[in-house]
Amino acid sequence: MELSEDDVLHILKLIDESKFDYFQLEVGELKITVSKGDPIPLGSPTTQSIAAPAPSSTVAAKPQSTASSSTPTAAKPAAIPEGMVPITAPLLGTFYVAPEPGAPPFVKVGDSIAEGQTLLIIEAMKVMNQIRSPRAGRISHILIADAEPVEYGAPMMVIE
Repeated sequence: MELSEDDVLHILKLIDESKFDYFQLEVGELKITVSKGDPIPLGSPTTQSIAAPAPSSTVAAKPQSTASSSTPTAAKPAAIPEGMVPITAPLLGTFYVAPEPGAPPFVKVGDSIAEGQTLLIIEAMKVMNQIRSPRAGRISHILIADAEPVEYGAPMMVIE
């Protein structure tokens, strides 16, 4: 799949109108990184890729935005203690704790979970992505409020 210049411009317009401060998209050899705030240097911890493809072209833009980004209202622990595993966002999107509005959440703080169990959903571009537990344990913290935006690499839950 290849992106045309019009596709890239449309994506940049959608990002500019969103609440997100950072966005990264990889399609084949093309890599698009957009930061509304200060530029993020390539190779910084926040620009890690899920899959490391061969060297690629980078298109970076810094759209102007007057919208302020929202901050999650859920409480965050000061630091993640040793032995606990953070569940980080593998993509940019909207964080959901339940499969649909009004349904019970996949997990709550204090729940015991199994490896591979669905913990949450991240909606990205109208696609619902189930995020599964990398190991068995107990949910110690939920760091993002339901229906809030989440950025790539952001910690969302903590398993002990």
